[in-house]
Amino acid sequence: MNKNLKSITILDNKPFLRQISKNVDIKNAKELQNDIAILEEYCKANEVMAMAAVQLGIPKRIIYLKITNLEIIEKKQTDSATKDEENYNEARILINPVIIEKEGLTTYWEACASCLENTGLVERPYKIKLEYYDIHGNKKADTFEGFESTVLSHEMDHLDGILHIDIAKEIRVMTVEERKIFRQTHGYNIIKKTGDFEQLKIGKQKTKNLL
Repeated sequence: MNKNLKSITILDNKPFLRQISKNVDIKNAKELQNDIAILEEYCKANEVMAMAAVQLGIPKRIIYLKITNLEIIEKKQTDSATKDEENYNEARILINPVIIEKEGLTTYWEACASCLENTGLVERPYKIKLEYYDIHGNKKADTFEGFESTVLSHEMDHLDGILHIDIAKEIRVMTVEERKIFRQTHGYNIIKKTGDFEQLKIGKQKTKNLL
């Protein structure tokens, strides 16, 4: 294991994180497999839900999903997860992903390996439809719902140089342990499962302004 493998942070090199990642040359299999190996090594060794390649110094449109199962995540936060759940790894790779539909509205206090102890309340769609390529170069079109949509939306933003602290409604500075405790009473919140995501955000803001 490469002990020097660390995520880039806003203190190390914020301009690097702000760049728009480039599409992957899927035909160059050798280079792609090396990039994925770096992502997998980091995700297996660290407590993350997912990782965009740019966070590890690879400005390409690749996302590695480690865990999007909210039930397991909540168990890990309360230290009640089994050994298998603690080591759970989806090992799902999305290459050149593009969101083509967004529905519903949710909120979650998000954290990020690149943003240190900054935890932010972020609005995300309840459901997204995504087109992407798998590691074999096959084009896929899948719909991701619930918490899985939140995790993916966060990583998709990374590919466009957007950090969760840029769009958070509120930011709090917390250690990992403080965040685990906080999330036990401030969990994943579904506001609406259907409807245009952008319009729902606008409507929510208008309602807030009237109060």
